[in-house]
Amino acid sequence: MSGLRRLLRGENNYEFVRLWRYGLSASAAVVVLSLALLLVRELDLGLDFEGGTAWDVPTSSMSVAETRDVLRPLDEAESKIQTVGSDLVRVQSGTTDPAKVAEVRAALAAAAEIESDEIAVTTVGPSWGNEISNKAIRALVLFFIAVSLYITFALRDWRMAVGALVAVIHDIVISVGVYALLQIEVTPATVIAFLTILGFSLYDTVVVYSRIKDNTPMVSVAGRMTYIDMVSLSLNQVLMRSINTSLTAVLPVLSILVVGSLIFGATTLQEFGMALLIGLVVGVYSSIFVATPIVAYLNERTPAYRVVRERLASKSTAESRRGGGRKRGAEAATVSASPSASVTAPSTKKLPAGYSESHPPRPRKNRRR
Repeated sequence: MSGLRRLLRGENNYEFVRLWRYGLSASAAVVVLSLALLLVRELDLGLDFEGGTAWDVPTSSMSVAETRDVLRPLDEAESKIQTVGSDLVRVQSGTTDPAKVAEVRAALAAAAEIESDEIAVTTVGPSWGNEISNKAIRALVLFFIAVSLYITFALRDWRMAVGALVAVIHDIVISVGVYALLQIEVTPATVIAFLTILGFSLYDTVVVYSRIKDNTPMVSVAGRMTYIDMVSLSLNQVLMRSINTSLTAVLPVLSILVVGSLIFGATTLQEFGMALLIGLVVGVYSSIFVATPIVAYLNERTPAYRVVRERLASKSTAESRRGGGRKRGAEAATVSASPSASVTAPSTKKLPAGYSESHPPRPRKNRRR
């Protein structure tokens, strides 16, 4: 409870230098796992990316299995079938042949006992899907370029731009890996959500970078801390702000997922909200455990900050040596002042008769003759 109280008051002093090692190792493991999932399961791309046809059947009497049985004689049993809410069945297929589209529409209408005109049909050609994919990639590349230029010129440190871009790529790979694991459909709304979460991730990263920039003079002026120590101090100062910002952003997203998706059955909100939720959590994590340590380690290797680190290391070594010398001198003085130090070893010399170590003989009196 005292730790939480210190965190709320901004008095925390966590050793982020030690935590960065575990954080970077965990991030590397999750990124590798996400890439493996992309190779094994692939992404469930929506109609706008792959092209094809979608049939929306307004019925509550057909299940997914019954719909698949209807499509099996038409060689469309492998189509993607899902229920949207309680009164809509959506079928998606890669076919774009007009005759095939009309045949599937008639079969679905007969099974649902409705008119064919009541089934909404959407057909997207493969060229349109390729165009959407290319535009999404171009938007992402332009986003990277704009972010790099802004951070480099605003904060006057290209290493901060490198750390921010690595964190952004880290967020994208992990978010896409979660989509591949859960097999959530990727739609244009998902792309918009990804761009949104990247902006939020960069916002949190820039907040940390700004504090680092403000505290940078402490390294050369005070001369009592290295660049990495200063970065850890900066993180402790802005940690509570990052947590508050994240919670403020996560709560509305949870409302979208719970109310919009689970209660009202809006699948578009589910796709959008899931991307936002994953990105917000991963973005805050990457700003602390990916972007910041990269900047700290890159700047620590520059000549100016390396000199500061070596000077502090040599000063610490000299102080420890002086402390050890004073300790040894004190121990020697204690030994010489102790009673046992004044005791000498018994002599092995043969004494004359009548002599003893503890009681020497009494002197004889001179007698008159």
